[in-house]
This record gives sequence, structure tokens and C-alpha cells, in this order.
Amino acid sequence: MAVKVRIPTPLQKLTNQNALVEIQAATVRELMEALEKNYPGIKERLCEPSGKIRRFVNVYLNEEDIRFLSQEDTSIKDGDEISIVPAIAGGR
Repeated sequence: MAVKVRIPTPLQKLTNQNALVEIQAATVRELMEALEKNYPGIKERLCEPSGKIRRFVNVYLNEEDIRFLSQEDTSIKDGDEISIVPAIAGGR
């Protein structure tokens, strides 16, 4: 299953400056493994050593936050779009 993955600007150095990559995976967990296989070093920036997505990284499946789905076990299918969005903190 090919899904499109939107890569945030700070991580594009790991994807050869590609803002959009296509990955074969059936779940978000498999997607993270496939990203790491194709773009070494990316998974450690997105996931804890346990494989759980870091709390400051938001992952959306077709604009729906996977935290409200099945998190890393969320199923994905051909044609879906995943957006990886790092949380931005600010204030005084």
C-alpha cells in the first residue's frame, strides 16, 4: 500500500529535501519503520526508543489526529495521506 507522507521542513534534510515521500505500509507503526529504512535517522526524531511517537510530534491521517484513532496501530490504506507536524511552543 502506497501512502503519501508530508515531511516537515526540519526533517527534509533526511529525505533528500523531499517534502513529500511515498511509503508502503499498512499501519502507522509500519510506516515509521519504512521511513527509517529509506531515510536513516528519521525515526529517532519522531519516535521514542519504544516505538511510540514522541509527544511533541503530531501525526495526521487524512487530517485526523492519530491520537484519536488507534495511535501507532492506526491502519492506513493505499492513497491515504500522512502529515507529520512537530508541535510548536511559544509564549513569554
